[in-house]
Formats: sequence, C-alpha cells, structure tokens
Amino acid sequence: MSTTVTTPDAKEACTYCESRIFDHEPICVRDCDDDCGSPLYFCNYACLSAYIDENGLTTGNACEWNPNESDCC
Repeated sequence: MSTTVTTPDAKEACTYCESRIFDHEPICVRDCDDDCGSPLYFCNYACLSAYIDENGLTTGNACEWNPNESDCC
C-alpha cells in the first residue's frame, strides 16, 4: 500500500475548529486501515484530541494492559 504526501493548500481549514491550519502547528491524519483515504487536517493537537474524543475513535482500539504479562498485545 502506498500513499502520496502533498502539502495542503495555504488556506486549508482545521477539520475540528475550521481555523486555517498553517496559522498554528498543523497535523495531518489518515486512516490507513481504510485504504489510506483522504487526509484530515488539524491546526494543533488539542483539536485532534477533541475530535478523537467527540467521535469515540479510541473505543475498542487500545491494548489491554495486564500487569502479569510483559507485552500488551
């Protein structure tokens, strides 16, 4: 699987707050478990974190830690 990386437009808006991403510290995210679809752009980690929380994107996607095992997965 291959993904082409391109620089977004200078006026690209944050997926979460709709601010221009380059006015802040932009982050690009792709879901590569789903054919590396279109990227989502966020202006900073706070917006990415809020987007993840509001959309329940961590539910079922984390390892379960067991103090009696050395590896989580």
